[in-house]
Amino acid sequence: MTLLDDRPTRTAPAPTRPGLGGRLRDLGLGIRFAVSGGREGWIRALLTAIGVGLGVALLLGAASVPTFQQERDARGDARQLGVGTDDRLKPGDRTMLAVDASSEYRDVTIGGYLLRPEGAHPPLPPGVDKLPGPGEMVVSPALDRLLHSTEGKLLKERYDYRTVGTIHDAGLDNPFDLYVYVGSDSIKDGTDTSRIDHFGMNYPKEPMDPVLIVLIVLACIVLLVPVAIFIATAVRFGGERRDKRLAALRLVGADVPMTRRMAAGETLFGTLVGLVLGVVFFLAGRQLLGVVEVWRLSAFPSDFVPVPALAVLILVAVPLASVAVTVFALRSVVIEPLGVVRSGRVRGRRLWWRLPVPVVGVALLLASGPGDTLGTRGVVQISAGIAFTLIGLVLVLPWVVEATVRRLRGGPVPWQLAVRRLQLSTDGGSRAVAGITIAVAGGIALQMFTVGINDDFNKKTGQDPSRAQLGASAGFASGELAERMVTEFGATKGVRSVIGTVDSWASRTGAKPDADGILASVSVSVGSCSTLRELAKVDSCRDGDVFRVEGAENASVDDELKIAPPGAKLDVGDPAVRWTVPADTRTVHSRRDPGGHYFGGLLVTPGALDVRELGNASTSAQVQVDQSVPDVLEYVRNTGFAINPGMRMYVYQTTQRDTEYASIRSGLFTAAALTMTLIAASMLVSQIEQLRDRRRLLSILVAYGTRRSTLAWSVLWQTAIPVVLGMAVAVTGGLGLGWLMLRMVDKPVTDWFLFLPLAGVGAATIAAVTLLSLPPLYRMMRPEGLRTE
Repeated sequence: MTLLDDRPTRTAPAPTRPGLGGRLRDLGLGIRFAVSGGREGWIRALLTAIGVGLGVALLLGAASVPTFQQERDARGDARQLGVGTDDRLKPGDRTMLAVDASSEYRDVTIGGYLLRPEGAHPPLPPGVDKLPGPGEMVVSPALDRLLHSTEGKLLKERYDYRTVGTIHDAGLDNPFDLYVYVGSDSIKDGTDTSRIDHFGMNYPKEPMDPVLIVLIVLACIVLLVPVAIFIATAVRFGGERRDKRLAALRLVGADVPMTRRMAAGETLFGTLVGLVLGVVFFLAGRQLLGVVEVWRLSAFPSDFVPVPALAVLILVAVPLASVAVTVFALRSVVIEPLGVVRSGRVRGRRLWWRLPVPVVGVALLLASGPGDTLGTRGVVQISAGIAFTLIGLVLVLPWVVEATVRRLRGGPVPWQLAVRRLQLSTDGGSRAVAGITIAVAGGIALQMFTVGINDDFNKKTGQDPSRAQLGASAGFASGELAERMVTEFGATKGVRSVIGTVDSWASRTGAKPDADGILASVSVSVGSCSTLRELAKVDSCRDGDVFRVEGAENASVDDELKIAPPGAKLDVGDPAVRWTVPADTRTVHSRRDPGGHYFGGLLVTPGALDVRELGNASTSAQVQVDQSVPDVLEYVRNTGFAINPGMRMYVYQTTQRDTEYASIRSGLFTAAALTMTLIAASMLVSQIEQLRDRRRLLSILVAYGTRRSTLAWSVLWQTAIPVVLGMAVAVTGGLGLGWLMLRMVDKPVTDWFLFLPLAGVGAATIAAVTLLSLPPLYRMMRPEGLRTE
């Protein structure tokens, strides 16, 4: 007989760690909870999916930028004029003459060429099925729409040709590209004409300015980090309701790691649905870019294809990140069978592990310089520095909010309700403004940087738009045709005066080239006395006078004047016209013309040299117009195009912006607008989710007699307090980051108050989100919210 006390005791089996199959089973069970959770579960999953989907769509768009740039550059190179194997291409069966027929129309540019085949098999431009004949043209779809609209009436007068075809996508930069090919039988070989035997030229790309590289890196990090923060926020929707369900799972025997994996599985379901929605949003967005132009940015849908490696990374990293974020968020939650307790609030949030993140970012940026942007290591270092700094602001923000609201006391009832809610849990308020905080901080830094480097990419032209508003230049086969340009511009509607010269060159009669084959020559410009007074300091002038002008931009011009003293015999133009410099020729000093240049050489009035005798000349004109006449510049451009479609015309302006810099800025504004829209949507979704979690509490307060306006104001204050603190953190961090970036390129801060507009945009976004959340708030105050299961 064995006594009970004599039996060997059995030790409880040690808990075993579940294998991969067990963990996957827990994740799958969480997915089942999300699917079978009824209406509440589906709403929660849908909110998560929408949030993740918006973020994934923007990430896929960013991953498509390299492909978009590559495809656009390839099409642009494909329609460049190919000049053959050498510069002495002879006429043949496959050659064609081309003249640049580009022009400006109001605030857009029309590109294109006049074409005249020289043989039976000329090359076809990309996207064109058949070359247009004389008097015919093929146009891009966007240009065709413009020509047939009321807006394009004056442009139709300029391109008064019969449309016989449309340029396909292969020959266009984007769906809104304005491009034309015109057939002509009057083109002659000359200085403005190119002879080609094919289309397509791959010009070598110049290395990008290091300052622009810093700008692009800053922009990418500033625009993408808020998206990552938003996705991390979206996967935490429904936290309180989920915690209660996890407590029930603990009651039926699930341990803590198992419940965390189930919660991660539930979030994973919403994330996977969000991936699908993100792909749908991305596909819809790229189709929209094909029909809507956003700040002059548009693209063919086929151009926006994510880089495969980046697309796979996004589709894999987002679900894994959602699981990691969920598990990490539950580390501060004690899930017991009878309830949920959020720990870590007695002593408050710890700052020791949050502060080093921005400190590391600042250290990386302090160690970077302009030369570091030229290598991969430098770009990675700058990117990491910016990312650590911005993410550090998000990590510090919850501590700032908690430390502040812990000290708030008293006040009206709505204020007390809001403060008490924030004191109980600052997670919701901090998460709601994290995205807008980092976006405003990054926007301030980006604005400070672009303003700081603005002068480097906007140079003074020296032009004087008060003396002339439009310049034109063209090469002509004879001085007689050149004179026509000056005459017809003067007769154009709205033109007040024309400063026009017929320009050629002259050399000493009988002079021989030097050892390098260079023949010494001097510039000769023929114009009226009123024109000459704009080019030189001429006191008195009458037809027949000649002036030697000193003080040009190029000092060597003054030396060239030595070949043209009074009485010298010159050969003017090619073929040469024999001409003698009058003995009474005076020497005068140059004057800056409206185009910003100082002339040097011989200024001649028509009475001293007949321009019709010049066999080779060019003409430049500077036109002063009456700006009160509507579309006066278009009338002048139409006149110039009628004289010669290859005439180059340009508007005078005091500053000229670098095209690459302007293109980057335009793209930044478009991306920033999309990011701010995304953040506003995320905040609205987050706000609605928080209200849903508090629906029962709101209904109870209303049932006890609390006025609805009191609760509405409490929601407003609950949002406003984190917003004010978030804006303070954003302004401080943004100004600091902007200073660091400018220091990196050795530029000073030009304006410390640039944060005011961006802070205003952030506050306006918060106000709009709060107003949009009021209708759902009032619906959640109904008695139906008291129902429970």
